[in-house]
Amino acid sequence: MDFIVSVFDYISGLGATVMIPIIIAIVGLVFRLSIGKAIRAGVLVGIGFVGLNLVLNLIWDYVGPVTTILIEKFDLNLSVVDAGWPAAAGVAFATKVGAVIIPFIIIVNFLMLLTKQTKTVNIDIWNYWHFAFSGAIIMSITNSFWYGLLGAAGHAIIALKIADVSAERVQKEIGIPGISIPQGFAITTVPIYMLLDKIYDRIPGFKNRKIDSAAINQKLGIFGEPFMIGLFLGILIGLVVGYDVKQTIELGVAMAALMLLLPRMVKVIMEGLVPISDAAKAFLEKRFKGSEFYIGLDSAVTLGHSTTITIGILLIPITLLLAMIIPLNTTLPFGDLAATAFFIAMATPIHRGDFFRTLISGTIVMAIILMLASYFASVITETAMNTGFDFPEGATDITALSAGNLVAYVFSLFAKLKIVGVFLIVAFVAAVLFFFRKPSTSGNTN
Repeated sequence: MDFIVSVFDYISGLGATVMIPIIIAIVGLVFRLSIGKAIRAGVLVGIGFVGLNLVLNLIWDYVGPVTTILIEKFDLNLSVVDAGWPAAAGVAFATKVGAVIIPFIIIVNFLMLLTKQTKTVNIDIWNYWHFAFSGAIIMSITNSFWYGLLGAAGHAIIALKIADVSAERVQKEIGIPGISIPQGFAITTVPIYMLLDKIYDRIPGFKNRKIDSAAINQKLGIFGEPFMIGLFLGILIGLVVGYDVKQTIELGVAMAALMLLLPRMVKVIMEGLVPISDAAKAFLEKRFKGSEFYIGLDSAVTLGHSTTITIGILLIPITLLLAMIIPLNTTLPFGDLAATAFFIAMATPIHRGDFFRTLISGTIVMAIILMLASYFASVITETAMNTGFDFPEGATDITALSAGNLVAYVFSLFAKLKIVGVFLIVAFVAAVLFFFRKPSTSGNTN
């Protein structure tokens, strides 16, 4: 077991830049692409992810300092510091559950495919930390490694099922065929967005009205293009935080670049994945009539949508305001604040790109996340201390917005019931499998 763990630790340490091209190429070969085409597909997807990460660094480089200034302007004095996803991931991987999470989740995924309970092959191994986090929380509450593994497996099973269910909308709205999003946090928001979408359909004026980037572009002409919206949004934020003229224009141009370049990088990923998707369909149709196969990717591929990135930026000050007014919140948003677009990654496809639905839903979800992050603060702080985590300067209690997911919360409540909680976790996972047994959330196409 120690040897297997060491092997998978080495693999995860190679990073996305090395492993994504290799995995994609192997998948291509499995589905009978030629060696040349398989390698080309892998390299293109790898290039797309490199470009995606380079562009996303603009958020941290330019929006990060803005969040610091906004925190000072809001004069927030909260007891728990949001140390960001690296802290939550580091703590999760440092536990006993985290040490075996990669081979364990691969086995869970294989069994799900074997029993035809999922169509998704989750190659996003770097985000397995979300499953490790759920397992670590349960292990901390129950003092049982095996209960922790059960929780991690339950979270992974739910993620795969919801990835299948939301795949059709993701593919249609993002424009990449043959993919799904099984990322451990992203899938926990899908039921919330689906419920809210049904509610919006019953509100007069919402059902038959859709305002997305295409509608805005049509009304505003050149000033409605995504990169122009990014320019104006960046300049507005610069003025709000008190930047000088140079800094304000720099921020505006950086936001314009973000809006323009993110979709371009997603197109590169799509160029690499299309041959894989076509080969998979041909392979499976020949051997398994009506079967489908999805490549499970990081939710980062959804950020190329202009609605997602625009709302993500707008949610930064909104989240700070929520932190001030929500009674149950003790979390100071900081480490994950610049990455708010990731928290609404699934809102855009579920709401079919609608600007106002995504904004309202994003605000509601950020309020929930703040409360859940506050709830997990004590466990995360204790686990961080036990694993030797290096706390941010001046912080005595930490959490992470990215750790505030509903699956981990529900499982933690069950875990407090010990053996009864084990049966409840199994029942909950079974209920999710039953409820989401339909193939997609295609719903309305308005």
